[in-house]
Amino acid sequence: MSDPDPDPVLTVSAGLHPAGPVLITVAGELDFSNSADLRDVIRDTDFTPQGTVIDLTGVQYCDSTGITVLVTASQQAEKAGSPLALAGLGDSLRRVFAIAGLYEVFSCHPTVDEAVKAL
Repeated sequence: MSDPDPDPVLTVSAGLHPAGPVLITVAGELDFSNSADLRDVIRDTDFTPQGTVIDLTGVQYCDSTGITVLVTASQQAEKAGSPLALAGLGDSLRRVFAIAGLYEVFSCHPTVDEAVKAL
């Protein structure tokens, strides 16, 4: 019997979308054990007038710690005068956003391209 993986895998990458905004791509399980990975990328992001899209298409799970990191990103972008949009929320994340009233905080879109157009 193998031991369960104590730290769920999360990958976070940042780059530029061809249309100009920063694109942060997140995949895996975003929770207490690894949310610092996303927090660090967001902290180091240069929020510019072209805006930032956080692609959550590959996120299978997100706990309250992950939500807190996303809210912090929204506050950081707002402080910089930079638009922020989220893309690719799965069913469970959409339910959490609806229950918590986060659609009032975030601009959410089905795809990265739609999020970029909305910026």
